[in-house]
Amino acid sequence: MTIVLFCSQPFAPSQVDSDFAAERNAATAAHFVTTLFEHTAAVEGDIHKAIRRVPEKSGAALYRGWMFRADRYEEFYDALLGRGVRLINDPLAYRTCHHLPESYAILEGNTPRSTWLPVRGTVDFDSVLECLRPFGSAPIVVKDYVKSQKHYWSEACFIPHADDAEAVTRVVRRFLELQGDDLAEGLVFREYVPLRIIGAHPRSGMPLAAEVRTFWLDGQMVLKHAYWADLGVVESEPPMGWLEEIARRVPSRFFTMDVALREDGSWTVIELGDGQVAGLPTPDLAELFYLRMRSILTKD
Repeated sequence: MTIVLFCSQPFAPSQVDSDFAAERNAATAAHFVTTLFEHTAAVEGDIHKAIRRVPEKSGAALYRGWMFRADRYEEFYDALLGRGVRLINDPLAYRTCHHLPESYAILEGNTPRSTWLPVRGTVDFDSVLECLRPFGSAPIVVKDYVKSQKHYWSEACFIPHADDAEAVTRVVRRFLELQGDDLAEGLVFREYVPLRIIGAHPRSGMPLAAEVRTFWLDGQMVLKHAYWADLGVVESEPPMGWLEEIARRVPSRFFTMDVALREDGSWTVIELGDGQVAGLPTPDLAELFYLRMRSILTKD
């Protein structure tokens, strides 16, 4: 049976992180064996301390916790393997779904047009503007390989015209300032696609799109739910055949695919994610989530 690793509290390694307590309870109720993992120790480079509570020779394992940089995930995976524990997704599968440039070829034609620029040290804005040339004067959004600053929509995410050098420089600089040392790999620029808006975020005021998060395990959908939970109602359903056709191309056993309804009524893929580090839209889904995963994992 697959063992599930949950993050522990940063300063109380024998207790589950409160953000994952509901999930651990649900996993236990679904008859998964669970254990704790010290995420803080892992990101600080002490991977052997981080995995000390994971039983040796446990076999198959699934992680549910905070994100890793791709290189840290590889360390995590290899250290567990040396302990006789094999995570459900290998480092290549993790990187493919975690970094948008790695998954773009899988999604191209079903996701907004995108370009990217690796960043090592200081950003060369001449290279940024050259990277944006294919967009002409179209509106775009900026993010890194993993995350955006969408809650700072106007100042660090949305650029009304890709050929407006002043606006590009201002928004990208603010994005980089907010990301700081957490910048993942480089800059990604995506064509802005008008989405169906269903509300506004109560804290940041960011427009909320009709977005749906789907989880997939071994080619089967585990869960489908409105991304913003109770902050807005998604009145349409993404076509199941379309979702399945894209999911079949994803080289990962356990991943998420976030999709959104466009203003014109069609659907688009926002991004993929590794299923181990993607949050549930609401904790109330944990029971269904783990029951469904157990059902899939225990099939012949």
